[in-house]
Parts: sequence; C-alpha cells; structure tokens
Amino acid sequence: MSRPAVCSGHSAITDLRASEPGMIAAAWQRRTTRPTVRGDGRLMIVAADHPARGALAVGSRPTAMNSRTDLLDRLCTALADPGVDGVLATADILDDLLLLGALEDKVVFSSFNRGGLSGSVFEMDDRMTGATAASTAAARMNGGKMLCRIDLDDPGTVATLASCAQAVDALASHGLVAMLEPFLSRRVDGKVRNDLTPDAVIKSVHISQALGSTSAYTWLKLPVVDEMERVMDATTMPTLLLGGDPTDPDEAFASWEKALALPSVRGLIAGRSLLYPADDDVRSAISTAVKLVH
Repeated sequence: MSRPAVCSGHSAITDLRASEPGMIAAAWQRRTTRPTVRGDGRLMIVAADHPARGALAVGSRPTAMNSRTDLLDRLCTALADPGVDGVLATADILDDLLLLGALEDKVVFSSFNRGGLSGSVFEMDDRMTGATAASTAAARMNGGKMLCRIDLDDPGTVATLASCAQAVDALASHGLVAMLEPFLSRRVDGKVRNDLTPDAVIKSVHISQALGSTSAYTWLKLPVVDEMERVMDATTMPTLLLGGDPTDPDEAFASWEKALALPSVRGLIAGRSLLYPADDDVRSAISTAVKLVH
C-alpha cells in the first residue's frame, strides 16, 4: 500500500514525543481548522477509536490492528482523499496524525472512549477514559463522541447516562458537537450484545437525544439496521451512519447508499470496514464511500 508523502516519518514522532512533548499542544494551535459543516453539508469521517477499546480484530484477522504504523498509513491514505472530511479517534492517534501533517483543514472529533472493555467483567462500566470537553476545545477540534450503552438490567447504566448528559452540556458550553452513539445492550450467555432491532434502536435514540440540558449541539451516530426510514423518523438530530464491522462490501455499500438518502442522515463514520477492506485496497474503499456521501 503506497504511503502519502505527508505521512512519512513515523520514527520522528517517537523522537519528538521523547524530547519535545510540548510541541504537540503547539501543533494543535497551528493547525488549519475547518467548520464541521460546509459545502454540501455532508460528512465522510473515518473512525479509529477501536484500539483503545482493545478491539484489534478485523473480520477473521484477530491481530489486524496490532501495528500502529500500519494503521497510521491506512488513515493517511484515507485522509489524503479530498472527499474525506475528517477523523474520529482517541488522543494518541490524533496526536500521531497531527504530527504527520494529516489533519490540516480536516474535521476532528475526539473520542471520549469507554472504560468497559469488551469481554471484561466490568464491560458495562462505561465511565469515560479518553478526551474531555475541555481538551477537545483547547485543541480546537469540532466535537467529541461518546458511546452510550443502555442495559436495562444493569444498575450501572444510570451512571453512564449521567456522565453522557454532563459531557453533552460541557461540549455545548464550548459550542462543540456532542456525538452520541447509543445502543440498547444486554448480556447474552455472559457476553454483551447490542440489540439492533429497529424498535430497540428507536428506543435508544429517544433516550440519548434527551440527555443534557440542551440539544443544540447534539448529533447522533447510529447503526444501519432494518427499517431505517422508521428509525430516522425518531429524531431531528443530524445523524451520521455507523460503518460497523466488516461485512460483504457490496452489501454494506448498498445499505449505506439507501440510508444516506434519508433527510436526517448527514453522512458516514466508518472505520475498520474502510481501513481494512478484504482486498486491502484502502484507497478504493474510501473512494467508493466518498461517492456515496458526497
């Protein structure tokens, strides 16, 4: 896979982190920013917050995301496409991309992340462990994303709801987008599973979009499920589609295209399905997604 010139110099990142860590904050202040919405008002965002959750598998490849340098190359390839508006990632990855020069004039969403790691006994303890509204504002990003898993059988869910509500208010106080990714979740045979039936997604939408004292800056990030027309009728919030785990690419692109035609849908946030396609042709997968969005 070819690497854009802007993203050369991985070893220099480590040198700079070791010798001049203060340069990272300075680089955020020098970066050319852009408004969240411009042009056709639609967004094509690549996501890379999976590693921070310990989710390193892609399809049948259990260690696909082990290499940070490989992930950065793939992200740089994606961000080099002018139709890709920006990226959603945790601070470690965003700082790397910043130092590689890949975030100029791009939309940037920080990931507030989650403490509940997949497969852990504390999986539903989703206290936030990543970015904050203050750090997101200080770096002049466009907003922050929160996962909001709702398990009606787990009393810990109320703490997740409360922390998401506080984050919505904190982001709004800075005039930044609060991107909520809600799911109704429950344990099945000891494993947490998201309920992707239309009615479950609709219920998660209604619960999450009411969080906080204002909805002025709230956006939603929703999975593509059956009956998306009915799902999207549940909200007036600008919504980006969740790319989801890799599936048959033709099937995925067809489902995205149909959902992107709905009025509240304003674009796509996709990660592994575009960064790690089965044929490893990142540039082609990204190009197809860009054409669907824009």
